[in-house]
Amino acid sequence: MTTLSIFNQNQPQTPHTVTSDPRMIGEALAGQQVRFERWPTRELPAAASQDEILQAYADEVASLKAACGFQTADVVSLTPDHPQKEAFRQKFLDEHTHSEDEVRFFVRGEGLFYLHFGEQVYALMCEKNDLISVPAGTRHWFDMGPEPEFTCIRLFTNPAGWVASFTGEDIASRLPRYEGLVGAGA
Repeated sequence: MTTLSIFNQNQPQTPHTVTSDPRMIGEALAGQQVRFERWPTRELPAAASQDEILQAYADEVASLKAACGFQTADVVSLTPDHPQKEAFRQKFLDEHTHSEDEVRFFVRGEGLFYLHFGEQVYALMCEKNDLISVPAGTRHWFDMGPEPEFTCIRLFTNPAGWVASFTGEDIASRLPRYEGLVGAGA
């Protein structure tokens, strides 16, 4: 279930706010300039190719490209049997920023975005049909969990794709990881 948990960075063990109400999630994120939408489901075969997935969501992707200037879109997918799943998880677990918006649409599965705003950290458990657009320059990190299971459409303005600038802060290590939030209702 899509869930937003908000933590004070100085009390990282327990969120002070938790909601699964899509309207409340949207309002809280909009207050931080984060785009959050729920797109309609498209039935796709489990082994759908990148081209099939992009074709199924062609109208939505084209609309975002036109509205936001994105140049490219691709599909990323990880499953629990991927031989490099731990290395991929580690790559995204430290706080970083981007010079462009980070956009993900979850075609299947789930993943946890952490967004750091001042003293607050918003942990958004995204699931199938969720679109999140993290504004350029926003401190954040992503946790796919120890047994990743997701497929996402990614959009980029930079044709080079995902390029991060790590902050060097240890905030990500002080908050509960995916495993701690999933079991706690996030």
